[in-house]
Amino acid sequence: MSDSDGKKTLGLRGGPRSGNVKQSFSHGRTKNVVVETKRKRVVVPKPSVATSGAGAGGNKSSAASSNRPGGITDAEMERRLKAVQAAKARESDEEEQRAAEEKQREEERMRRRAEAEEKERAEKEREERARAKAEDDARKLRETEEAAKRAAAAPAPDADAGASRTAAKPMADRRKVETNDRDDRSKANKARGDEGRRSGKLTLNQALSGGEGGRQRSMAAMKRQQERARQKAMGQNVEREKIVREVQLPEAIVVSELANRMAERVADVVKALMNMGMMVTQNQTIDADTAELIIEEFGHKMTRVSASDVEDVIKEVPENAEDLKPRPPVITIMGHVDHGKTSLLDAIRDAKVVAGEAGGITQHIGAYQVTTESGAVLSFLDTPGHAAFTSMRSRGAQVTDIVVLVVAADDAVMPQTIEAINHAKAAKVPMIVAINKIDKPAANPTKVRTDLLQHEVVVEAMSGDVQDVEVSAITGQGLDELLDAIALQAEILELKANPDRAAEGAVIEAQLDVGRGPVATVLVQKGTLRQGDIFVVGEQFGKVRALINDKGERVQEAGPSVPVEVLGLNGTPEAGDVLNVVSSEAQAREIAEYRESAAKEKRAAAGAATTLEQLMAKAKDDKNVTEMPIVMKADVQGSAEAIVQAMEKIGNDEVRVRVLHSGVGAITESDVSLAEASGAPVFGFNVRANAPARNSANQKGVEIRYYSVIYDLVDDVKKAASGLLSAEIREKFIGYAEIREVFKVTGVGKVAGCLVTEGVARRSAGVRLLRDNVVIHEGTLKTLKRFKDEVAEVQSGQECGMAFEAYDDIRAGDVIEIFEREEIERNLD
Repeated sequence: MSDSDGKKTLGLRGGPRSGNVKQSFSHGRTKNVVVETKRKRVVVPKPSVATSGAGAGGNKSSAASSNRPGGITDAEMERRLKAVQAAKARESDEEEQRAAEEKQREEERMRRRAEAEEKERAEKEREERARAKAEDDARKLRETEEAAKRAAAAPAPDADAGASRTAAKPMADRRKVETNDRDDRSKANKARGDEGRRSGKLTLNQALSGGEGGRQRSMAAMKRQQERARQKAMGQNVEREKIVREVQLPEAIVVSELANRMAERVADVVKALMNMGMMVTQNQTIDADTAELIIEEFGHKMTRVSASDVEDVIKEVPENAEDLKPRPPVITIMGHVDHGKTSLLDAIRDAKVVAGEAGGITQHIGAYQVTTESGAVLSFLDTPGHAAFTSMRSRGAQVTDIVVLVVAADDAVMPQTIEAINHAKAAKVPMIVAINKIDKPAANPTKVRTDLLQHEVVVEAMSGDVQDVEVSAITGQGLDELLDAIALQAEILELKANPDRAAEGAVIEAQLDVGRGPVATVLVQKGTLRQGDIFVVGEQFGKVRALINDKGERVQEAGPSVPVEVLGLNGTPEAGDVLNVVSSEAQAREIAEYRESAAKEKRAAAGAATTLEQLMAKAKDDKNVTEMPIVMKADVQGSAEAIVQAMEKIGNDEVRVRVLHSGVGAITESDVSLAEASGAPVFGFNVRANAPARNSANQKGVEIRYYSVIYDLVDDVKKAASGLLSAEIREKFIGYAEIREVFKVTGVGKVAGCLVTEGVARRSAGVRLLRDNVVIHEGTLKTLKRFKDEVAEVQSGQECGMAFEAYDDIRAGDVIEIFEREEIERNLD
């Protein structure tokens, strides 16, 4: 094609809505592109075409660079363009979404308007049918009355015939009405598309073949349907009897479930919610307050229930005085580290428990039963005395009846002794002071009694009400007096329990045994625990497979105050959890699942930031704090919990220890994988890694360390965390120099002629320039000369020349401060 000017023209044809695009070429240069549409004409300027592809790219880049603000790179410009495009895309998506929502709201308004009009039209038709029916009945009644009057006025001979005709006419009218009713019902049935009265009839074929439609409607239901159809055909209002139901309402409920509990149509419930301004579907969840409004609107009654109601099966059984029987006392041995608690209990039991403990300290809670020479049965709990086992000692005081406070006569009251006193006071249990190690030459029982006065513990020797006994675990001195004191205190308490009820107890310790599975040491407090009982303990449940006493013997049952090992749990419980016997396994599983979900929600809520300020503060803290991750496995649950608490106390504002995972049992391959992914070491406390875990650790380079004493574990972690601390930088001032004159040196710049007034000036030291006692520059020296020679340092009282690195604004009278920096390693206290 060619235009009127003789130039070449390229024409593009589009569809019905597209315009024509024309591009003109003249003398090898590209002109503007003209786009013609039905509505407007757009002229788009085209850039000039270079001689080569590379040149075109260069011109494009140079043009972009000319339009771009200064200091912005190509990558930054491209990123900004992408951000602008993304913003435009989001704006268009939001516009489309708003348009779709507006369209949906308009459709909803049209639907509601159509429903209202349909309802009004149906009401008018029903009123017209009722009015027509009433007029028809009135007309028939008038005709009947007129016929009766005519029959009465007729001659006598024809009286019988007239009477028969008069009686026959109302009968014919009634037949006509019944015929019309049947026709109306038939039309109504056909309009509904069902089979009428015979839709629920049972035929012979259906009976032989098992029925075509499965479950058939009852005869009563068909009669009710026929009655409603007859009333509707006669123009009467069909009023259904409202059944008020008791609806159990949890904290949150699905819309369809709410409709099901009310026996209402789901569509009606959704419609009611929409009228309240809530655009929900039948599969969405609503809160209890909204559901309560819906229940009241539909005329039902509501009963609030909670997910915690599953625990109602565990109820406190009222104790009758005649059912209570005496039970053995539970005595807890408490005190400081190495004050002889286990040795004292060892002497009482006549066994060697200490020989099997690592480092001579108790790492677990031990539960034992002892029978004295007088026949009295005593249940002892031996709790660890190390500071890391605070929570374990606290649980020991919670389940005990009497606390025996062991204090070494040669060491007096120590920090863990004070802590044991506080636990005993918090548990509100009586205390007996056992002053141990009186056989040592440095023993001073009087000092122990005097020190206890500072903590409001007044023994009988000091005119108080707390019994005190001087004992020696080595020689056995005073053991009989101690047992007599315990028996006397138990007799005063009059300890009783009902052994004929469902068992209830406390978990003293829990561990994961390789051959037996999860094992829990339980102290039965009420009732009798028997083999085969179904129980729930904390977040775990199970069935008692075996009961083992403290001597390792299997028993069939355990009464109040009896410590036993329970086998048959589905998981390892927490030390301190309460064991309750329930009637069925379904109840136990339901209670355990509820407790597990509640604990999970609680942990999630505790670790989540609820506000934007908290989220930003947490992110800032995490950024400034260096974490040392570790993976820890222990042999029993109590030790694992105590070690985790000790790890949480290590650290400061810069460094902290984070326990990625802690558990009970051997170190597995999954533990090694977790440590390898997080760059953490694995610590085993009285446990070892299995063969696959060792091979995996060797391949992945994961360090596994084993410990048997908690002191060593805490000290090693503290040293490792101290290595993450940044070194402390301290400045040491070594000299001052005063600028007397400023010289300009070719190739060097301004050089200050100085006099060292104090200390020494070193070439390698840092310098600050002070003007009127204000720091105006800090840096390093470029040169330090004594006469014409470059020197390393200049002593006080000597003159020298100094030049600053990349700084020339120096004046006569300024003071130069010379200092050195030194790094000091820091340790966690």
